[in-house]
Amino acid sequence: MSKLFESLKIREIAFRNRIFVSPMCQYSSRDGMPTDWHLVHLGSRAVGGAALVMVEATSVSPEGRISPSDSGIWSKDHATAFKRITAFIKDQGAVAGVQLAHAGRKASTGLPWLGGKPLGANEGGWQVVAPSPIAFDQQSQIPRELSREDLDELVSQFLSAARNSLEAGFEVIEIHMAHGYLLHEFLSPLSNFRTDEYGGNLENRMRFPLRIAKALREAWPSRLPVFVRISCTDWIEGGWDLEQSVEFCRRLKTLGIDLIDCSSGALAPDAKIPAGPGFQVPFAAAVRREVQIPAGAVGLITDPAQAEQIIVTGQADAVMMGREFLREPYWPLHAAKALHTDIDWPLQYQRAKPA
Repeated sequence: MSKLFESLKIREIAFRNRIFVSPMCQYSSRDGMPTDWHLVHLGSRAVGGAALVMVEATSVSPEGRISPSDSGIWSKDHATAFKRITAFIKDQGAVAGVQLAHAGRKASTGLPWLGGKPLGANEGGWQVVAPSPIAFDQQSQIPRELSREDLDELVSQFLSAARNSLEAGFEVIEIHMAHGYLLHEFLSPLSNFRTDEYGGNLENRMRFPLRIAKALREAWPSRLPVFVRISCTDWIEGGWDLEQSVEFCRRLKTLGIDLIDCSSGALAPDAKIPAGPGFQVPFAAAVRREVQIPAGAVGLITDPAQAEQIIVTGQADAVMMGREFLREPYWPLHAAKALHTDIDWPLQYQRAKPA
């Protein structure tokens, strides 16, 4: 049996293998509601053999969306709309997860295939918020600095989103603290210029993200996992880096967080990122080694032998795959064949299973 296809148990959830579908924005929601696109998109990855199918960055409030077409889970109606999707994923033997997010200063933008530019009020846009009034780039609006009352409200919004996620049938939540969105903006000294207890030194910059993590871990059932996605580095000197990430993950571990999803970048538009096959895997390896916490590796993982090697060598506990799943929804079925491992195919597809 390939190590990639060994089961993984976290708390009371058993994942059938180590292949997880990364959250990938589809920009296909209406008022935050999932559509038939999501049922087919997410459902086909469950049919294809993935162990965890994670819904895209799903906002805890209307203002927290990256675009007006982003997924949301700020109401009971959203929870109801997701139920048929989570039920279908579970029926295929996979686990349904959702990434809870707030886009912060990177909110209120247009669709990426239409340029992804910041939206004005006359284009359906809204006022964005952030730890400090510093725009993402020269084209973006200057965000409103969050007050203490705003922070209290954000905690309530994340908690409400978690309750809705449970009602919707999700068994894993992932807190989005990466890619330059709100909680990453608190962590990085490049975007957090606050002078209160939520800014300045590392302890203060970690304070609000840890507050969110603590609240969600306490609210989420103890039998179910909570993941956190972080950007392990900003790829800019003087920014957030791996050393700070390791310390942050130590604190997340004490709160009961179950797995760190190790990504990087996207806080600053001028960062020079040395992207290449598996370029972020060393971050997962470092977090796993230094913190002794399960880690997920993500970023240009495309080949079955590559994914197998990551698991066999103990660099990560799971591979989080994104764009390769867009190219091939049934990647796990083909990867098993390449790794000389026999796995079950859906009954409806049995006639096509290679000998």
